[in-house]
Amino acid sequence: GEGEEQPPIGLGDPMGIYKVTKDSNGDRILNITGEVYAGLTSKKSYSDYHMTLLFKWGEKKYEPRLERKRDCGLLYHCYGSHGAFWNVWKRCLEYQIQEGDFGDLYNLGGTFSDVPVGENGGWDPSSNLFKKRNSKKSIDYESQHGEWTRVDLYVIGDKAIHVTNGQVVLALTNAQSHDGEKLTSGQIQLQSEAAECFMKDIHIRPISKFPDKLKKEAGLE
Repeated sequence: GEGEEQPPIGLGDPMGIYKVTKDSNGDRILNITGEVYAGLTSKKSYSDYHMTLLFKWGEKKYEPRLERKRDCGLLYHCYGSHGAFWNVWKRCLEYQIQEGDFGDLYNLGGTFSDVPVGENGGWDPSSNLFKKRNSKKSIDYESQHGEWTRVDLYVIGDKAIHVTNGQVVLALTNAQSHDGEKLTSGQIQLQSEAAECFMKDIHIRPISKFPDKLKKEAGLE
C-alpha cells in the first residue's frame, strides 16, 4: 500500500530521524531511521568540491516502500524553499542511493542537465544522444547488503561526476535550475526515504578541477 500523505512536520527533527552515535571503533555514525520522508540540510552552500561518504543499509523499511527497494539519496545544488519537491526536499540534483541503483541521476523540482545515454538507457560517455532529466547509471557497483559502499561526488561548475566504490557511473554537464539559470552551487541534503540506513566519514573538500584520470573516464575531456 501507499503511505498516507501528511502535512509537513516543518524544520527541526522532533521525531529523531537523524541521530549521531559512535560504533565500537569510536567512529561517529549518522543514523537515519527512514521513518518519514525528510532531509538533513547543510547550513552552507557548496560549489567546486569533492564529497565522499560511506553508506550502509539497515533492516527496517516503512510505507510506502515496504515492498520496494530500499531508498535514500544525496541531494546537491539544493536551492530555494524547503518542500519545493513533494513537500519535503528543495529543488536540486540527486545522486540516487537505492538498492541496485547507486549513482542514478534524478532532477528534482524541474532542474535539468545533459547526460549522454546509450541504447540501453544507461550513461554512455561515447553517445551523442543526451537526456535532460532522470538518467540511469552505467553499472551498479554497490557493495553487498550490510557492507559499506563508498559514494563520491565531484562537482566543478555546472558539471558533476557520480562515483560508486571507485567506479565512475554517470557524468553530467549543463546543470540548470528550473528557470534555466546555470546551476553551479547549492546546499546539500541527505535524504530519509522510508528505509533505515547509516552514513559515516562524510567529507567535503574544495577542488579547482576534476582529477585527470576521472575526467577521462567520465568523458569530459
